[in-house]
Amino acid sequence: MDELQLRNVIEAALLAAGRPLSVDSLLELVMRKGVSADRDSVRKAIAALTGEYEGRGIEIREVASGFRVQVKTSVTDWLQPLWEERAPRYTRALLETLALVAYKQPITRAEIEEVRGVAVSTNIVRTLTERGWIRVVGHRETPGRPAMLGTTREFLDYFGLRKLDELPPLAQLRDYDPATGPQADLIDALGAFGAPDVPLTTDISPADEA
Repeated sequence: MDELQLRNVIEAALLAAGRPLSVDSLLELVMRKGVSADRDSVRKAIAALTGEYEGRGIEIREVASGFRVQVKTSVTDWLQPLWEERAPRYTRALLETLALVAYKQPITRAEIEEVRGVAVSTNIVRTLTERGWIRVVGHRETPGRPAMLGTTREFLDYFGLRKLDELPPLAQLRDYDPATGPQADLIDALGAFGAPDVPLTTDISPADEA
């Protein structure tokens, strides 16, 4: 397989999959046809495609689960009419809860309630869990051993992140332009707290999830 054909196959795979694909997944896809390839050749093909997409309305973006083809944020306003009927709408309370889990994980439900000043609805936790954005990562060694919540790889993928460290520092939120990235709703929700900046806990990164 020559370089052009490899790029074409990888481009088609990223478009057809409807989800991020890792380098290993793309390599396995190519090798199923008996083609000799390696991870370096796949990465070079992705880099070449990324360059070809410069100046266009779509891009190849690396997120936690791999690479995907997505619409550039600079043109999303033009496409909004295409999404209005199917775009999910999340409540402020749900986004605030998700924001606290993202920035202060691992965190218990009681700790979320202490920051927000109101009870966390069971429906909110269920929705975030079913959406695949949060999961139980352990239990606090306190009476009752409450569950500690953390984010998942799916959370990173949805918000266009490779790792938690790519979340903007809380200190920068006041100057953050929601139009500049896919984390707009999450960032907007965080602005409600005015909470001090805190380090992210990375020892239970979603990337380590089985």
